Amino acid sequence: MALKKLAAVAVAVGMAFGSFGSDANAADKKVRAQMGFAFPTTTGLLGPTEMRLVKMLRDMSGGSIDVKGFEPGALVPANQYLDAVGNGSLDMAWTVSGFWTGKDIAFAMYASVPFGPGAGEYMAWFKHGGGTKLMKELHAKYNVEVIPCGLISPEASGWFRKEIKSVEDLKGLKMRFFGLGANVMQKLGVSTQLLQAGEIFQALQLGTIDATEFSMPMMDLTLGFHQVAKHYYFPGWHQQTTVNELIISKKKWAEFSDAQKAIIETACDALMLQQFAEGEAGQGKALTEIKAKGVTLHRWSPEMLGHFEKAWNEVAAEQAAKSPEFKKAWDSYAAFRKEYAIWKDLGYLQ
Repeated sequence: MALKKLAAVAVAVGMAFGSFGSDANAADKKVRAQMGFAFPTTTGLLGPTEMRLVKMLRDMSGGSIDVKGFEPGALVPANQYLDAVGNGSLDMAWTVSGFWTGKDIAFAMYASVPFGPGAGEYMAWFKHGGGTKLMKELHAKYNVEVIPCGLISPEASGWFRKEIKSVEDLKGLKMRFFGLGANVMQKLGVSTQLLQAGEIFQALQLGTIDATEFSMPMMDLTLGFHQVAKHYYFPGWHQQTTVNELIISKKKWAEFSDAQKAIIETACDALMLQQFAEGEAGQGKALTEIKAKGVTLHRWSPEMLGHFEKAWNEVAAEQAAKSPEFKKAWDSYAAFRKEYAIWKDLGYLQ
């Protein structure tokens, strides 16, 4: 008899919690939002990830967060998302903060850092070292709410039409390059430009650029760079880890209830784990396919990596002197990294 009573209580409690969850979703008014995607949905890893985010927000909110995603340029050009979200003409966008370096070079610190951290160290700085707080402060100046919302494992270093044997071979090249790494390449004589994903292949094919980096093998494969450039370099010293962001207009953010805001933040945390794991799982297969297409895989020599790192140290010092926001982020990151190094050296295999 006692067991029957206990079972009845358990059922009642379960029903109560279920009812509470339903009532909470029902209490939240439906908020509709248009989300601009920074990458074509056909792009490996990135495309499925941005579509997954839309579905997660709908499903986790019971439909009260009614988001519709749009291809790059369908509503606003992807390189204008920060301004569009800031002025409220676009509700939100899933993108990368490194695209906004024309506003302030500090934005790049919240996307990827050359010769920087692995995923665990980078997330530790964001979540527990002050990185997210600084990221939010910078974005708030442009009237947007921001949430770290995606995590990518190491990228490739780039696709080249010809083999690069020395720093001299880089001089005079025209290359698509992202973030702080572009400043490094400029120091080594490369003329860089930041093209959106859908613009790169044509520029490479037409000879507007001689080389390009974009991302990791499973993404690069879907963009067809192997059809034009046959030399693929590793490691991606400029982006050992990359963070995506979800930017939301302040006006739209205010429309969400506290529960809905929590759902959005939780969805982004979950998305980071899924994206990182999927990225790690897919690279071997992609590299095998790329090699089968006649591409030569190269690993930079220690000498070349030394040139890149020396130039990066100069860039970091220069940018810290120019941008107060960059200095603030760099000082925070450097202090955290120095402390973390004790754990990294002892805790991880070298």
